[in-house]
Amino acid sequence: MMRKHLLIVISLVLLTASCSVSKDARGKRNLLSGTWTLNDVSYENATGNFKSVLFNDAEDICFEGSEWFFRDNNSTGRYTIAPSTLCNGGDRFIRWSVVEPSANYSSQLQFKMIDEKNKDISGGLGYRLNITNLTETEMTLKSNATVDGKVVNVVYSFTKKS
Repeated sequence: MMRKHLLIVISLVLLTASCSVSKDARGKRNLLSGTWTLNDVSYENATGNFKSVLFNDAEDICFEGSEWFFRDNNSTGRYTIAPSTLCNGGDRFIRWSVVEPSANYSSQLQFKMIDEKNKDISGGLGYRLNITNLTETEMTLKSNATVDGKVVNVVYSFTKKS
């Protein structure tokens, strides 16, 4: 009987540990929490002028100066694009998380689009950006795109507002 109880307790401990977020991911979530300004979208590993649609939403130029808000207590947030003649401005709501590093990538920010009531509106489609730098005041994210058969890194440079 004692052995059975011990096995149940060990199983519960292992289950709880396997479902929890690592200390590293929790630390990144805490650093991400707050409001950020996307200052610059640039491209690495290629030369020339680029124009791209990011997150199936708007052209890259529309994202420069956009405000991003991450709420870590419920993993929701938004990014806000300023309206202009080129850009359909407004809030886009997201659900986000930090994906722990693996052998193939560093930590990643992943997000998908939701509506104001936190319901998925993307049919499960989401985005992952590699976190290459994250401090209390700066963040750099990168994603890969293919141009003419070559991999190009899209670089997103942020500064924290609050």
